[in-house]
Amino acid sequence: MSVRSFTFVAAASALAIVLGYFKLYRLPQGGSITLETVPILFITLLMGVRTGILAGLLTGLLKLILDPFIIHPIQILLDYPIPFACLALSAYPDSLPRLGILLGNAARFTCHLVSGVIFFSNYAPEGSNVWHYSAIYNGSYIVPEMIIGLFLVPPIMRRISHRI
Repeated sequence: MSVRSFTFVAAASALAIVLGYFKLYRLPQGGSITLETVPILFITLLMGVRTGILAGLLTGLLKLILDPFIIHPIQILLDYPIPFACLALSAYPDSLPRLGILLGNAARFTCHLVSGVIFFSNYAPEGSNVWHYSAIYNGSYIVPEMIIGLFLVPPIMRRISHRI
């Protein structure tokens, strides 16, 4: 990986962290609607999966350091570095960025879903299905972020990618 790639990873991660502080909505047990996924999706679509994975891992680790919500060591992996690295799946398929953004966010959602079922099931109302609770809770912020990415990233790519 080149110095240029590392520079883009650092810039995308820094921008993601800054955008993460501007919350449109914050949920009580973690998770919020922000623009933080946009730089990771952009760098992934611009420079490929490896660069996107690195940007996602770095962003997740920085979020863990700056704003942790820790219950268990495995939960750290499922809620911080892995879901953001999963956004790198947005590079597949190469010619369909919107489908890739759906795929990357679906993988991110799966990480948070499993974490919610295993580690946050005690927040579910008594008698409710923990899978449904986790899906609704995590979907309430991941789906809006995915929609934001679907609408913002492709036009940004069209306008900026040829200049970089």
